[in-house]
Amino acid sequence: MTQEETQVALSAIPETMLWTLHNRACESMRADAMFHDPHAERIYRSIRYDYRRHFGEPDSSHAVRALMFDEVMGHWLARHPGSTVVELGCGLETQCLRLDDGRVQWLSVDVPEAMAVRERFIRPQGRLRHWHGCALEGGWMALVDADKPVFVSAQGLLMYFTEEQVRGLLGAIMARFPGVEMMFDIVPLWAVRLTNSPGGLWKTSHYRVPPMHWGIGGHAVGPLLKRWFPQIAEVRWLPYRHYRPMPDWYLQWLQAMPWTHEQLPGMVHVRT
Repeated sequence: MTQEETQVALSAIPETMLWTLHNRACESMRADAMFHDPHAERIYRSIRYDYRRHFGEPDSSHAVRALMFDEVMGHWLARHPGSTVVELGCGLETQCLRLDDGRVQWLSVDVPEAMAVRERFIRPQGRLRHWHGCALEGGWMALVDADKPVFVSAQGLLMYFTEEQVRGLLGAIMARFPGVEMMFDIVPLWAVRLTNSPGGLWKTSHYRVPPMHWGIGGHAVGPLLKRWFPQIAEVRWLPYRHYRPMPDWYLQWLQAMPWTHEQLPGMVHVRT
């Protein structure tokens, strides 16, 4: 280990933060990158960890996800300067640095094990604050000014909660912050079932994906959320735009098939 490298010991769900970092940083380092994140590259190179042994060759999935979150949140920040973004399950996501406009108030939330690693590279200061704890605990809400516009994001998080927990969390957020906008990603039900099967879902022979609990399709998520919360104004389903090494034309063809919305992961943008 060189003087600049950091050893980390993570397991279960917190270890997924290294998986997403692997994909984001490697995409950013490509000559033909669709996503640029020098902060992720810096952190990636600073951690002593055998990424390829655990996660295999990088793909573009998490970079595309981050890019699409950036676009939605960037438009929101342009309309609401000086407002608050809450990032649930932040891990080693560097969105707070990519989208910082010099005015946004940013609250990053994650469990202590994950935050201990994050704060080696991204320290809370000024407009960037950290809250150590599970998003479900809700204590982070007391740190957010409910009289100003709020955007809550959750990347790679809600699928690890039960449906009851997801409903409770989203309901608490909407009750506390009227007019809130939210964005999160979802996985299909087959992925949830596979992670809980006896054989499990293995990314490689050295890494088993943690069990997931909430899965839903793109066509079903809007009606479900509006049934839970009639005050919701709009639910947008956002399928992945790119996915290396899959050609764009093939991905677009897949997404045009009616049944694929229930079988592919994607993102959800909610306005209340």
